[in-house]
Amino acid sequence: MELTPLPPTQKGPDAWFTGDVWFDVLGAPPEPARLRVNAVRFAPGAHTFWHRHVRGQTLHVTEGIARVGTRDGRVIELRPGQTAWTPPGEWHWHGAAPDRFMTHLAMWEIGDGSAGPDTEWADEVTPEQYEGTGA
Repeated sequence: MELTPLPPTQKGPDAWFTGDVWFDVLGAPPEPARLRVNAVRFAPGAHTFWHRHVRGQTLHVTEGIARVGTRDGRVIELRPGQTAWTPPGEWHWHGAAPDRFMTHLAMWEIGDGSAGPDTEWADEVTPEQYEGTGA
């Protein structure tokens, strides 16, 4: 067993997020471990761009109100203690409700590289997609 140092908090890059987002890498052990865990803090209305994960992603809300959307136009809201699972390859976005800060634990497994990058990023979420009024 070893104690792993906590890296400094990082600002979410503009190429992946709309609005102010900060994250702490809580778990990124060396191979053969695959699990990754980040605590991600979103300002009101901040959210990710569209993306998908080779092995899926679990989101567990610890404070605030989260929104999670899929390409079919579905948007769900999550409150503290609730968890959402996005299956491997599902395009999705997630972030804070318009009037609340939100923190969630983002958990995913890295792949072995044979299927490309662990996370594939795409276009920005439109205001209609964020509101759940347009696919």
